[in-house]
Amino acid sequence: MNAIAELNEQTDRSLLIVEDDKPFLERLSRAMETRGFTVTSCDTVSDGLAEIGKAAPAFAVVDLRLGDGNGLDVVSALKKKRPEARAIVLTGYGNIATAVTAVKMGAIDYLSKPADADDVVAALLSTGTEKSELPANPMSADRVRWEHIQRIYEMCNRNVSETARRLNMHRRTLQRILAKRAPR
Repeated sequence: MNAIAELNEQTDRSLLIVEDDKPFLERLSRAMETRGFTVTSCDTVSDGLAEIGKAAPAFAVVDLRLGDGNGLDVVSALKKKRPEARAIVLTGYGNIATAVTAVKMGAIDYLSKPADADDVVAALLSTGTEKSELPANPMSADRVRWEHIQRIYEMCNRNVSETARRLNMHRRTLQRILAKRAPR
């Protein structure tokens, strides 16, 4: 409930949620409204960019992979229009490379799905002074390999052919790896 007290101190409680999973979008929108936010929701990058063009919100929750593009484009546009805005990125395809890219583009946090509303509020309102705990379960070798592939993929500007060449891997094999969710 401390996060709600912090939210009450905020004068602008506008929140943009850009998510292509409709049931999750509706649940998160309702949950954030009950926590005091004024929610605008969209399910595409183009709609999110249009909403930012009308009025840039104070907060944003953006899915990384959307049907018509990359959610990081929304975060970048928001930070250009309103530099003090606080945005977080949600994804079911979490990896270190995209988390770093999201933070570089202006996101304040990066959460894996499924994230509940309390986690989202805590991330939006966090000051960043809390010290994170050591992980109870460190990454597996498969996960470390997957993270490395994702990092190289991001460094190659998401070019599959170039990434495959640099990793000395067949392009189709790389495409299959990239299409799958991250190993645990």
